[in-house]
Amino acid sequence: TMLACVALLAGCQTAPTMPPLRTVPRVDLPRFMGDWYVIAHIPTSIEKGAYNAIESYRLNDDGSIATTFTFNQDAMDGPVKKYTPKGFVVNTATNAEWAMQFAWPLKADYKIVYLDDDYQQTIVARDQRDYVWILARSPNISSTDFDALLTRVRNMGYEINLLRRVPHQPKS
Repeated sequence: TMLACVALLAGCQTAPTMPPLRTVPRVDLPRFMGDWYVIAHIPTSIEKGAYNAIESYRLNDDGSIATTFTFNQDAMDGPVKKYTPKGFVVNTATNAEWAMQFAWPLKADYKIVYLDDDYQQTIVARDQRDYVWILARSPNISSTDFDALLTRVRNMGYEINLLRRVPHQPKS
């Protein structure tokens, strides 16, 4: 997500070298567009106190991806924060590898490493294993689904104890 770009701007991490993450074989970009709720993440500095976090994607005419990341800061009713980086598909054979640009000229790695067949749940990760996002089309997922997604994240080499569950306001 654009959040990965922010992390990149904050400085380069020197994590142990791990093999590059495998992306999903293919992403239908039009189907992937729309709103995704951030269910859990290893947060970047700007999203540490995020509540009601939503990442929205829209395909631009030039093939880039307009991204809007919104959340409430530090509380369910905290001030609304909004960021609008631009995504670029860097692997058009799969559409699963993007670069997110938060500030020119820096672009951060953004890999769709899991996507269910119904396009309802996804995991976005980075080769550096520094940030990860579990996203879903709904603000709430079953504990069974969450545990399965958590296992996937762990198996990629992430430190699970760094993962933060993002609180979402129940819909009335």
